[in-house]
Amino acid sequence: MGKVLCKLEGINKTFGTNHVLRGVDLELFAGEIVVLMGANGAGKSTLVKLICGYHTLDSGSMTLNEQPYCPSDPAGAIAAGIVTVHQSIDDGVIPDLDVATNLMLDQLTVAGAGLLVRDRLLREKAREVASNMGITTDVRTRVSDLGVADRQMIAIARAMAHAPKVLILDEPTSSLSATEAERLFQLIEKLSAQGVAILYISHRMSDIRRVATRIVCMRDGAISGVFEKTPLDYDGAITAMLGRAMTEVNIEPVNVGEPILEIRELKLAAHSLPINLTAHDGEVIAITGLLGSGKSKLAEIIFGLQQADSGDMQLDGITYKPDNAASAVERGVHLSPKDRSSNAVIPTFNIANNLSLPFLKSFTRGGLLSWTKQRDAADKMIDQIGVVCQSADDGINMLSGGNQQKVMIGRWLLEPCRVLLLDEPFQGVDIGARRDIGQHIRHSAPGRTTIVFVAEIDEALEIADRIVVLNESQIVGEHQNINVNLNALVAQVSGANNAVECQSQ
Repeated sequence: MGKVLCKLEGINKTFGTNHVLRGVDLELFAGEIVVLMGANGAGKSTLVKLICGYHTLDSGSMTLNEQPYCPSDPAGAIAAGIVTVHQSIDDGVIPDLDVATNLMLDQLTVAGAGLLVRDRLLREKAREVASNMGITTDVRTRVSDLGVADRQMIAIARAMAHAPKVLILDEPTSSLSATEAERLFQLIEKLSAQGVAILYISHRMSDIRRVATRIVCMRDGAISGVFEKTPLDYDGAITAMLGRAMTEVNIEPVNVGEPILEIRELKLAAHSLPINLTAHDGEVIAITGLLGSGKSKLAEIIFGLQQADSGDMQLDGITYKPDNAASAVERGVHLSPKDRSSNAVIPTFNIANNLSLPFLKSFTRGGLLSWTKQRDAADKMIDQIGVVCQSADDGINMLSGGNQQKVMIGRWLLEPCRVLLLDEPFQGVDIGARRDIGQHIRHSAPGRTTIVFVAEIDEALEIADRIVVLNESQIVGEHQNINVNLNALVAQVSGANNAVECQSQ
């Protein structure tokens, strides 16, 4: 094992009466990739924010290269060689600036950089940084015009440009395709070989198995387990993270009711085959596929945010063609979108207001909001989906990323609906909470149809009665969730040549 680059001893942090970190000890060695696992609310994000200068510790000590380390702000951490890519993508990019400026912004603001910017030189340097990450986007493009995955790659590339001594990555693959994720993994391994210490925070077992040289688990603000013996004990790590063993999920597909949503000859793209799909009362359907397969577009068409090239839909036997989200909600169609930071969370609102935002009319009488009625509904939902918080009055930004995600899902469960659309509902949610949310979704499924859009196959297997596979904007496979032929499912997701011919057994 290499030299200790960063060392934390006895770290404590309290917010009000909430003791978030309790005597945390952690060492990061040169050239190793430490995966930090922890349930939502375990203290991972607070620990990261202490290391990178967003918070100051209450007690304990940190050293960097055997010297005392106590950054007063994020700029101080970056100057010392600790660079972080945060879970919230927009913490790592400035949407209103173009790609080139985002990639080179930190160099433009250093002392002695000068007041005048040479655009041509800036773009040349930005293209070099982008090329190293395999980013082919025109560097003159405004970041706000890019998709989530492209913004994530730019945030990561910006971090890499600092040549960090310690690199912290918080759920970096949550918005990346398999190809982009593999490119990131290769870059991480290259940095590791150069002696960079990497702290990698993830709930995805596929990521953890791919990159981890050591696993550190947190629970209730303290270190609950360290796993470094080869081969790494992944099951033991999950138990240490949750405080209990994780049992297998056995889905028993329901006997479905009447059709609720019928999609007929709907084309997501001019070149694709039309989609035909019927979703029934009480049924949970998982639509899976790689990034760019058409999942999110289909969700947005059903919710009225986009229009299909052709085809039609029926809701409860009546023509359904929403012009916008409001008309979809009026017909009883709810969508929890992906990328909560830009599409869902209202940062200045508390939990209760974030939960109830689309349905304020339900809590209003005579033009006045009933705080008691709103609070009771919020408290009930917080309990049902297991949001870790002090109360519904807490600011949404006081919550961990996973708990924010629970609030966004709970928002659309607050009122009954006929169609519930969940686009990547488990982003940033730990495996235990993921299963708790899945059980609640299934338990509450009668009376509506639920369509869950997920890229991870294991997430589809854990929640759905039926799994539908999209590839290149068309359906290439369909499986009842009983003894699924995983080889066929994986082939269909990946777009293997014989995918369309593969059938579940």
